Amino acid sequence: MMTVETIGRIRRAHLVEGESIRGIARRLRVSRQVVRRAIASETGEFHYERNVQPLPKLGTHVANLNRLLEENERRQRRERLTLIRVWEELRGLGYEGGYDAVRRYARRWQRARDAQVAEAYVPLSFPPGAAYQFDWSHEVVVLAGMTTVVKVAHVRLCYSRMLFVRAYPREAQEMVFDAHDRAFSFFKGTAKLGIYDNMKTAVDGIFVGKERAYNRRFQAMCSHYLVEPRACTPAAGWEKGQVENQVGVVRQRFFSPRLKFKSYAELNAYLLDRCVTHAQASAHPEQKEKTVFEVFEAERIALIPYRGSFDGFRATVASVSKTCLVSFDGNKYSVMAKAVGRPVDVYVYAERIVIRQDGAVVGEHARRFGRHQTAFDPWHYVPVLARKPGALRNGAPFKDWTLPGSLEKVRRKLTGSYDGGQADGIDPHWGPHRWSSRCRSRMSGSPRVRHCQRRHHPEHLGSQPGTSTIDTRPDSREPAAQARATLRLCPL
Repeated sequence: MMTVETIGRIRRAHLVEGESIRGIARRLRVSRQVVRRAIASETGEFHYERNVQPLPKLGTHVANLNRLLEENERRQRRERLTLIRVWEELRGLGYEGGYDAVRRYARRWQRARDAQVAEAYVPLSFPPGAAYQFDWSHEVVVLAGMTTVVKVAHVRLCYSRMLFVRAYPREAQEMVFDAHDRAFSFFKGTAKLGIYDNMKTAVDGIFVGKERAYNRRFQAMCSHYLVEPRACTPAAGWEKGQVENQVGVVRQRFFSPRLKFKSYAELNAYLLDRCVTHAQASAHPEQKEKTVFEVFEAERIALIPYRGSFDGFRATVASVSKTCLVSFDGNKYSVMAKAVGRPVDVYVYAERIVIRQDGAVVGEHARRFGRHQTAFDPWHYVPVLARKPGALRNGAPFKDWTLPGSLEKVRRKLTGSYDGGQADGIDPHWGPHRWSSRCRSRMSGSPRVRHCQRRHHPEHLGSQPGTSTIDTRPDSREPAAQARATLRLCPL
C-alpha cells in the first residue's frame, strides 16, 4: 500500500529535484504508473477503487443470493441466519464457490440497503401552551421489601420541557385518567394538543393517516380538559421524541440506584419532588440562560386553566354473592346486605372501588392490587346480625372491629357462650313458648329434657337436674335474644 510518506518523497524528487519518473520508479521499486499518480495527487494521498467487481463463480447465483438475504432480513433478529448458513443454503441451490465471495457480496448488499432506508428528521418547535406528550415506561423498584416492576406515567410540556411522572401498579385506563388529572393539577393547566402513541386505553381503531377511533371514555376526558388528542404514526416514536427522551433521563437520574419505599404513596411523593428539583437545576435546551422551571413559570399563563378533577372511572357489571361480596380483578369487596341477589355496577378508579346499584352507592373500598384478598366493611353486615347475631363471634367482617359499647357487651357474652357459635343458624322465631310448658309438665327432670335443653334451648345450659330451667330476669335471656334486642335498640 502506498503511504503518504512515499507519495511525498516521489513528489519532492520529481517536482523539486527534477528526477525522472523512470529513475524514481527504479530507485523506489514502484511502477511508473504509480509514480505518475503520486505526482498528480494534490492531496498527498490516493486510493485504489475497483469500478467493476468480477463475480466468476457467484454471477449466475446473484438472484438466489438476493432472495435469501431479503428473506433473512425480514425474520426476527433472534431467528436470522448467519452468513455461513446463507452460504450453505446457496450451495444447496447449486453454488460451487467459496464463502468469502458470499460474505463480501452480503456486506455490500447490507450497506446499500442501509443507505436506502436511512431517514432524516426535522426538529420540532412548539409555542407556549401548544402541546404536551404522554407515554408509559416500566421501572424496577423495591416496595415493602419486594422487588416490583412499576408502570410510570410520563407527561411533558413541549415548550418548557416541564416534566411530571407518577408510578402505578398497572397501565389500565383508570390509571391514565388519574395520571392526567394529577399532571394538570400540578401544572395548574393543560396544553391545547395531547400527543400519544396508539395505546389501547385511548385508541380503539387505526385508520389511514392520522384518523383514529378513540375510546369513548378517553374522549370524555379530553372533552373535560378541552384537549385535542392526536395519535402518532404506529412505530414512529420520534413523533413524540421529547417524552421518549424523558423516559431515559428519568430512568437514569430518578430510578438509579434502585429505589426502596414502603408504598406507592411514598414513591410518588419522592418522584414529584424530584421533578421540581430536576426542572430547577436543568438549563432549558433552547433558552440556555434560563432553567426549565423558569420557562415553565412563564408558560403557565398560556395554558388552559385547570377545570377540576375528571370522574375517571372504568365501569363494569358484577353480581353479588349471598355473603354480600362482589368479585373484581381477583379480589372481593363487600356491599350492603340489601344489594344481594341483583347485579351491581363497579366503578373502578386508580385507588378506590365504588359499587352502585340503581344509582345508589352500596359499597366503597380502597382498591386491592394483590390476588385473593377480601375487603370488608362491617357496617354492611349489621342488618344481617338482627337475624344471625351469633356471627358477632366468628364473623370474618367483625374481626378486629371496634364495636359500640352495647354491641361489644353482646359479643363478649357470645364469646363465652356455646350459643355464640350456633345462634347464626337458629330460627330467630324459635322460643320457649313453643316447647318449655310441655317439657315442664310431662318430662321435667328426665334425661330427654336435658338433651332437648342442650340441643335446642341455650337458656337451659348449665342448669341442674330437678331445678327450674326458666329464668325470667331480663339480663339473663339467651345470648341470641339479647343480641336481637340490642341490635333493635342500639344506635347505629
